[in-house]
Amino acid sequence: MFRPLTLWLLWILSFVVSVLAAQKTALPRPADPFADPRDDPYNPLRYIASNTLTAIAFSLLVFVAIAQSLSIWKWGGKFMLSMTIGAYTFAFGIGTRFGLHSHPESKGIYIVEYLFVVLSPCAFIAAEYVLLGRLARYLRCDKYLLVTPRRITITFISSDITTFLIQAIGGAMSISANDAPLALAGSRVFLTGLALQLFSFLIFTCIFVLFLYRVRKYQYEIYLKDQALVWYKDWRALAGTMIVSCIGILIRSVYRTIELSEGFQGRLATSEPFFYGLDTLPLFIAIAVYLPFWPGRFIPPFTNAAKIENEEEVKRSQASTVD
Repeated sequence: MFRPLTLWLLWILSFVVSVLAAQKTALPRPADPFADPRDDPYNPLRYIASNTLTAIAFSLLVFVAIAQSLSIWKWGGKFMLSMTIGAYTFAFGIGTRFGLHSHPESKGIYIVEYLFVVLSPCAFIAAEYVLLGRLARYLRCDKYLLVTPRRITITFISSDITTFLIQAIGGAMSISANDAPLALAGSRVFLTGLALQLFSFLIFTCIFVLFLYRVRKYQYEIYLKDQALVWYKDWRALAGTMIVSCIGILIRSVYRTIELSEGFQGRLATSEPFFYGLDTLPLFIAIAVYLPFWPGRFIPPFTNAAKIENEEEVKRSQASTVD
């Protein structure tokens, strides 16, 4: 069974390897690194990071991370822990941009920033995978998923870890190498990981939307089971929240895939407005949207009896075919 700590440990390993692989370059340094950062070969961002934008983004992400931690403590939902951990690591990655503002040519700070910012969303994606399985079991509508909740979790989490490792290896190669062919090879490996992650998450999103359609079509009484409650306590509010979150992650994934296809010195990679508008903001929405609709409020913990009954129902549903 997947544990949030697994992805965290894998990230730590990739981070250590990339830092150890960092080398010094022999290119001539500009007299003033702040004068013309776009043409500074030692400035990986090709711009000076804004402290104002960094402060805003960092504060908002820390707020979400703390709020999610309190939500887990108050309402439960430990299955969302990977998202909460990812929120902290993502906030830390954004916070390192303060260092890049003061030391724009620091390769070490850039490696820390890049890996934390790029790899942390893998934890958000992992939480989405687990949440769908939990929601299906809570509604007892497992048969309307293309595969069982357990298989969905195992399959997509395995895919997430695999693409995570591919991105970590490619990122370590590309941002720590000074040899052009090695850097190019690393960027291609990284692009492959991003593309596979995007493809996997797109399939997952389609499975989720199809699941909601089938529940509405074949189990309309379950679809309307919370209609007597206020709208923000209806399970469909959680489903809508999940759709918004998935859209945010998809926007970020498409952006990162296109960005890397242009190269590290492309227009998207060297533009701070694009970074915040198409990466940080969609991801912030993807995790912040759960605060008023925390899954632990909707999905109670499974007791042993409920688990046994649920497993028996899954076996019965597998014997029948959904039209």
